[in-house]
Amino acid sequence: MSEVHRYVGWAIPIGFAVQFLWALYTYVRKRPPHDWFWSLLGILQAVVGIQVVIGVILLVSGLSPNGSGPAWLHYAYGGVFPALVLVVAHRWAHRLKEIPWVVFGFAAFVNAGLTARALMTGLGTG
Repeated sequence: MSEVHRYVGWAIPIGFAVQFLWALYTYVRKRPPHDWFWSLLGILQAVVGIQVVIGVILLVSGLSPNGSGPAWLHYAYGGVFPALVLVVAHRWAHRLKEIPWVVFGFAAFVNAGLTARALMTGLGTG
């Protein structure tokens, strides 16, 4: 199961980076994004949730991140902070009804960095 956690760990920051670039592209074009943009957002949110569940299972089974730093950083960067960013993005997007993809694009940018950092702390490369 740790291999699944590793591969999904790579996919999440890449997915958020794609979402950010997509939002940037639609902002430059001054047009709303395609419906697939919202599908990607939903998929990323679900995958982050599944990744957190897998991480908890690994933690309960006695495994921990390979990094040299504190393990709590991996949990914070990989689950707590991305979830918090998405909650705040949903609240802001509700207020900015004309350009909600801009809010989620910024959230995707932040989450790409957070989850990439979680990947580094989990693999012991940073």
